[in-house]
Amino acid sequence: MVHFVGAGPGAPDLITLRGAKLLAEADQVIYAGSLVNPALLENCRADCRILDSARMTLEEVVEAVRSAEAEGHTTVRLHTGDPSLYGAVREQMDRLDALGIPYDVTPGVSSFCAAAASLCAEYTLPGVSQTLILTRMAGRTPVPEPERAASLAAHGCSMVFFLSAGMLPELRRELLRGAYTDETPAALVYKASWEDEKLLKCTLGTLEACAREHAITKTALVLVGDFLAHGGERSRLYDPAFTTGYRKGIDT
Repeated sequence: MVHFVGAGPGAPDLITLRGAKLLAEADQVIYAGSLVNPALLENCRADCRILDSARMTLEEVVEAVRSAEAEGHTTVRLHTGDPSLYGAVREQMDRLDALGIPYDVTPGVSSFCAAAASLCAEYTLPGVSQTLILTRMAGRTPVPEPERAASLAAHGCSMVFFLSAGMLPELRRELLRGAYTDETPAALVYKASWEDEKLLKCTLGTLEACAREHAITKTALVLVGDFLAHGGERSRLYDPAFTTGYRKGIDT
């Protein structure tokens, strides 16, 4: 059996209880060493076989899983954040399907959630934005043409960019073609929830200079949108005059 487990954003205590239990029971753990906090491996048994997938190809990962299965051993495939976001898990699942190896998925706390938590921010403020776009800039890995940043920026909603901290000049140019301006609030969150986390608030126009001043080129999320300026309308859900299925509104 293979368990795809979301390691969470970085802090060892932000892995789920289920994920920690699976780590503690695993015969083999293959973890994304370039992104996963190695402190999480302290949950593993002393005799657990641990492999760093940062140094492996897909074929090598699958072969390690196949060998463990042949011996009746359980593998945890430990991915950063949540496996469903930029986790390259589908191609692994397809290989396991072809081999008849069963698997399941344990979700994890994504770094975009940890970033908002560290900033004490809410992406979906009434009257400001009710939509959050998670995306990335096109680099060595392309993005479909309709999903290029300039097209998505036309909505003017809350946005989080993964894997884009090294392309900030290009990111700014793309967003300025949409609904944002150089005064639009922005933030860089470096290694959200890690001990060396950095929270840098700025504007779209000062984003590149802020990153350069703090030597941030990778392992950071870029957050953009008016939600970072706080404010917004009061939630109707908790308004005394708003009737819900649990209470009747009262005229004030």
